Formats: sequence, structure tokens, C-alpha cells
Amino acid sequence: MNAPLEREPVERRDTVQAMWRGFRMRCPHCGKGRLFRGFLKSVDRCDECGETYSHHRADDLPPYLTVFIVGHIVVALFMGAEEWADLSLAAHLAIWIPVTLILSLVLLQPLKGATIGLQWAVRMHGFGGEVEDVQH
Repeated sequence: MNAPLEREPVERRDTVQAMWRGFRMRCPHCGKGRLFRGFLKSVDRCDECGETYSHHRADDLPPYLTVFIVGHIVVALFMGAEEWADLSLAAHLAIWIPVTLILSLVLLQPLKGATIGLQWAVRMHGFGGEVEDVQH
């Protein structure tokens, strides 16, 4: 019988700290380097610590979270405005369309950063040092 493979203990990564650093659009590992080179395009490697980010897979989670959060905020504010004021349909459109767009644009990049931070902290998609077999 073969002896079971012994694994080296892995250093624990603080999930909340990594997500907070990502939310601030900083490297989840060191907290210093930039995480994005464009609005939603992440850097391939951190300039400060050298952590590689080219293999992350944030996919649809950041837009989903953005829609979820913005939807709850806008609907709650809309319903509150309906209770407190008698606004016309044009006034509602003039208020809530820009609020929705601005909140979405403000939250999308930080939520993608937090998602990358989460993946880094829990060693998903290659952040644990293993090589993933990705088939396209």
C-alpha cells in the first residue's frame, strides 16, 4: 500500500481583509498594488508583491451583486419617495435612472475587486498554487 501524500500546511489568508483590499481596488495579498488597469480589466501581476491575477475568474458575480444591491437601494428609496411626495412619472424617471446608473458604475469595480479578493483568500482558480485544467 502506498502511504498517503502529506501536504504542507498552508498559510491562512484573512478573507475579510482580502475582500476589503479588493473592494478598495488594491492587491488582496499586499494591499498596496493596483488591482485594475482599466475599468474592469484586472492587472496581470501586482507591481508591489508580484502576485499573479491573470487567471482569476470573477465572471458574473460582480454584476449580479451590483444589480442585487442597487435594486434594493433604488426600490426602497423609490417607495419611500412615493410615500413622502407626490412626484410625477417624469420626476421619478429624472431621479431614479441617474441614481441607478451612478450607483451601478460606482459599485461594479469594487465588487469585482472584492470577488477577486475572495478567490485569492480561499485559494480558488489557481490562487492556491495548483494548476487548473481549464477547458474552453
